[in-house]
Amino acid sequence: MKAWTLFLLLDFVLLNAAVNNVTSSEEELARSILGNFLDPLQDVLDQKPEVNQTAARFSLRRPSNPEDDLCYILPGRAESLATCAFNSTAKTFLVIHGWTLSGMFESWVAKLVSALHQRERTANVIVVDWLGTAQNHYGLAAHNTQVVGREVARFIDWIQETSNIPLDDLHLIGYSLGAHVAGFAGSHAANKVGRITGLDPAGPDFEGEHRQRRLSPDDAAFVDVLHTFTGDSLGLSIGIQQPVGHVDIYPNGGSFQPGCNLRGALENIAHFGLFAITDAVKCEHERSVYLFIDSLLNQQGASKVYRCGNNHMFERGICLSCRKSRCNTLGYTISKVHKVRNVQMYTRTTASMPFRVYHYQLKIHMSCKLKRCETESSLSFSLFGTKGEAEKLQFNVKEKMASNKTHSFLLVTEKDVGDLLMVTFKWEESKGWSSTSMVEMLSAWWSGHSDSTNMMEVHRVHIRAGETQEKMVFCLKDSAKLAQEELTFIKCKAAWKMSPTGTSRRITLDTH
Repeated sequence: MKAWTLFLLLDFVLLNAAVNNVTSSEEELARSILGNFLDPLQDVLDQKPEVNQTAARFSLRRPSNPEDDLCYILPGRAESLATCAFNSTAKTFLVIHGWTLSGMFESWVAKLVSALHQRERTANVIVVDWLGTAQNHYGLAAHNTQVVGREVARFIDWIQETSNIPLDDLHLIGYSLGAHVAGFAGSHAANKVGRITGLDPAGPDFEGEHRQRRLSPDDAAFVDVLHTFTGDSLGLSIGIQQPVGHVDIYPNGGSFQPGCNLRGALENIAHFGLFAITDAVKCEHERSVYLFIDSLLNQQGASKVYRCGNNHMFERGICLSCRKSRCNTLGYTISKVHKVRNVQMYTRTTASMPFRVYHYQLKIHMSCKLKRCETESSLSFSLFGTKGEAEKLQFNVKEKMASNKTHSFLLVTEKDVGDLLMVTFKWEESKGWSSTSMVEMLSAWWSGHSDSTNMMEVHRVHIRAGETQEKMVFCLKDSAKLAQEELTFIKCKAAWKMSPTGTSRRITLDTH
């Protein structure tokens, strides 16, 4: 069995070295700190896992006391259902926690219970308590998820037989290791449960495993998954990176979440020890829980997610179409999608609740008759609409701005600006060209004072609003102002159309 450490500490050291260019002495110091944990922990992790035959308890939490375990449903004792006021005609949620260091419930459990009750007033919200097993070292806890899952499955079978609840109304919500517990419960239950939501399912000991040994689409009629701390290309994998549901959603690429400041915590590891990173790690991993809570509490402002091949494509803004069910809603109100292949979806969020943002794709076509027209730039965009404005949205161009090419960007705003009326952008900096020289070239072309070998043209700006699906074309407002660094575009009266050959032709660029 793989030996995964207390916080997957070795991965953090390697990440710190790669991201922050730490010196060899700093890395040696961090490794020496790790050694105090790794050596004794390795011995424990290599031991044969112990099995706890009485792993789980089932606490029905009440809306008035979401933090307290006041009544336990006891499998095999039908009278406990009446004692706990179990409602057989209402929806039933099973909330399943993950690995714990303290042996106590994390604070998010009560918050999720409360949010579920606010959204579904009559629902049964049952917290699955497997703290006795979950507080073991990670490797032992991970191994025992199958044991706990089978016990939860027996509970599901018993309660369904005793109360005759519709399994379509049974929703398992599992976090981290709890997501795999939910998966094992669903796979071992006599009949398929309605839904499982995996909140950043744990990656270590499950990444790359066969679907029978982890959460999978086979485990429920519908399985949706939020990935918030996969680490992506940096190799840090607290949460599982591979798709494991019918729909897998990767907010902010599924790696580092805004507002968690993991990078800053990593920089402090050599000075303040390993515990400097615990809050940041918790923030990244638990963001999945709070995104789901947000979807329960902010019903009218649920985040929209978009189907895309990968995060790189999404960051270029080319996946904002909702045609053929290509977009969905993050969290509780997600539309159930059943396709032969897994559906991977992406979105951006803010740093705190409410997490919803508004997505825009900007496409800018440029042409240039200079022999050397490629440049690397940092752009600043501002959007002005009927409800307000979002100014100075910074965008670092990750590819060269090449001539005779349409460049696509993803912009997000935290506020709803309404119907777009005007767009401005400027080059903040560039390599090879200064913003001033670029503007001078643009000004020279538009004013007609350039020769044919020194011509630069911004043809148009196409915009798609992800949330409304509106498509718009914007034209340059005033060529006389091109001597300024900022370019202003307003809606064109007529759009660009495609010719039968597939090339675009301009009908008119009248802006008056």
